[in-house]
Amino acid sequence: MKVLITGATGLLGSELVKLLLQNGVKIHYLTTSKTKVDKEENFKGFYWNPQTSEIDVEAFDEVVTIIHLAGAPINQRWTSKGKQEIIESRVLSARLLFQTLSKRSHTVKHFISASAIGIYPHDFNKIYTETENEIDDSFLANVVAKWEDEADQFARLSILVSKVRIGLVLAKEGGALVEFIKPIKLGLGASFGTGNQYQSWIHIHDLAALFYFIHQNELEGTFNAVAPYPVTNSELTKAIAKKMSKPLFLPNLPKGMLKLLLGEMHTVLYTSHHVSARKILDKGFQFKYASIDKALQHLL
Repeated sequence: MKVLITGATGLLGSELVKLLLQNGVKIHYLTTSKTKVDKEENFKGFYWNPQTSEIDVEAFDEVVTIIHLAGAPINQRWTSKGKQEIIESRVLSARLLFQTLSKRSHTVKHFISASAIGIYPHDFNKIYTETENEIDDSFLANVVAKWEDEADQFARLSILVSKVRIGLVLAKEGGALVEFIKPIKLGLGASFGTGNQYQSWIHIHDLAALFYFIHQNELEGTFNAVAPYPVTNSELTKAIAKKMSKPLFLPNLPKGMLKLLLGEMHTVLYTSHHVSARKILDKGFQFKYASIDKALQHLL
């Protein structure tokens, strides 16, 4: 039994690879860099280029599950070129996988795609579950909708499809937490806007374990990948500062200031998403870091 991973060298991919190998799962991975094609016994790389539709079809040999994590980082300025890269890196890569499988015999039974809670509309009061049909009127929500549409195509090949809507990822090596820490470390930490916007987060360890859990149990459908206890932006900022023993004395940062610095991407910082983890909990998944205090205690 083998698993094929795209985005295996990214923040989540690296953590997931480690977990799979620890559990005796053999991994194939796709990379756009020919210098990163390793040929270890349990960890083999294969070249692909979604922009030119190139792919080494040997990557699919004996693969039962594909875990699709590839995608350009969201945390960049959303210029026209940047937006195109964000969309195409997700859509074209998934499309190439689908088109390749549709033209040849294969052993793939399960397609698990990363997604994001950014698809949900901004709301200070609503708690979002996977049954929500309304899509936010934003660039990020549009990206996620296109991403998930491509994943849904695999059902036409009688392959189970799972879409994992990821929240704010907390990790030592990168992601949101690192960015939160920078100003707080300098004593310049502050909440964004009112600070009342919910930020549904997840520890990187739990996120990798959740993907593995879906693979192990052959779960189909959409799942929110967030910890059971979301926090507001103000609560998160205070919790980080407390763990770092740093003061918070600056006023909250208004939207206008961040808009000048970050452009359209600033909207991500002020959007409120109170997202439920009930569905994956009901399936039997257990979070190691369910509370923000426990997660920060480990990471900081």
